[in-house]
Amino acid sequence: MNYSFVLIGCGRIAERHAQQIKRLGKLVAVCDIDTQKAIDFAEKHSTKAYFSIEELLKNEKQIDIVAICTPNGLHAQQTILCLQNGIHVLCEKPMCVNVEDGLAMIKEAERANKKLFIVKSSRYTPCVQSLKAIIGEDKLGKLFSFQLNCVWNRPTSYYANNWRGTLNLDGGTLFTQFSHYIDVLIWLLGDVDTINGFRTNAAAKNIEFEDTGAIVLKLKNGAIGTLHYSVNAFDKNEEVSLTIVAENGTLKLGGEYMNEVIYQNPVLINIEQIEKGNTANDYGSYKGSMSNHDKVYENIIRALNGDENTITDGEAALKTVAFIEKIYTQIPVQS
Repeated sequence: MNYSFVLIGCGRIAERHAQQIKRLGKLVAVCDIDTQKAIDFAEKHSTKAYFSIEELLKNEKQIDIVAICTPNGLHAQQTILCLQNGIHVLCEKPMCVNVEDGLAMIKEAERANKKLFIVKSSRYTPCVQSLKAIIGEDKLGKLFSFQLNCVWNRPTSYYANNWRGTLNLDGGTLFTQFSHYIDVLIWLLGDVDTINGFRTNAAAKNIEFEDTGAIVLKLKNGAIGTLHYSVNAFDKNEEVSLTIVAENGTLKLGGEYMNEVIYQNPVLINIEQIEKGNTANDYGSYKGSMSNHDKVYENIIRALNGDENTITDGEAALKTVAFIEKIYTQIPVQS
C-alpha cells in the first residue's frame, strides 16, 4: 500500500522526513505558519502548501499519516488534533514537554484507534542495536554502574530570534538536545528510580533554562550512574558516550553521537560486523543527532502493515519525558 503523508512544520528536520516520505509513500501537502517557508518547501517537493493545520485538515481528506516537525511545546496539541481527525501520527522528539500532555496523546490515540509513533532514531544506531542484543542475551550480567556523558556545542546564534531557548516551546536542553540519548539509556538499562544533582546556566546564552547539568541516578534495578550534559563545548560537538560497568564486562559507546564502540573488555561486540551508520543532521553552524529516519519510516510502514510496533510507540517515549520532567521539577537551576 502506498501511504499518503502530510508534513506539519517546514523547519530543518522536515527535510529528513520529506526524503523518507517520498521514498516510501506520497507527500500530499505541507504546512507551516510561516507562509514563505511553506511555499518554498512545497515547491521544492512538488506538493501543496497550507498555512494552518485546520485548513489542511479541512481540505485534505485522504491522509494516512501526519509527520509533526514543529516546536516541542506544540507537539501535544497538534498530535491530538490530528488523531481526532482519524489520522495516524508520527511526532518528532521530544514527544511533548510534560507527562500530562503525553498521557493525553496516548489516550487520544487509543480512543481514535490510531497509531502514535515517536521519532526515537538513536535506537537504530548500529552499535546501540548491538549493545541492546548483548543485554537482551544477558551477556553483561548484573549491571553495577554507568555514565552518560553528553557534550555538544550550541552557540548563542542557535537560540537567537526563534523558539529555541524558551520554556514554553523548547522545554529545556534535555528535551531538545539529548532526549534521544536519555531514551537509549532507559531502553538499554531500565527505568529510573531516584535522582539528585545540579543544573546551571554556565554560559548565559539568554535562554530560559540550564545549559549544563550533573545528575546522579539510581535505576530500579539497583544500578547507580551519572548523567553529565552541556551545550558549551568549545566550537563544536565533543561527544555523547555511555560507559557500562557490569558483572561480565566493561563497555563504552562513544563518538560525537554515541555511534562507535570505544572500549570493551572482554570483546562482546564484533566491530567488523557492525554496519556503517547514517550521517548526522548537519545544519551548518551546528550538528544534531544521527539521522536514522530511514529506519524510523521503515518501521512505521511495517507497523501499519500489521507488524507489531515495539520501538517508537507513545508509552515508551513517555518514559523519557517523565525522566526529564522529574529532573526539571526536582532540581532547580542554580546561578
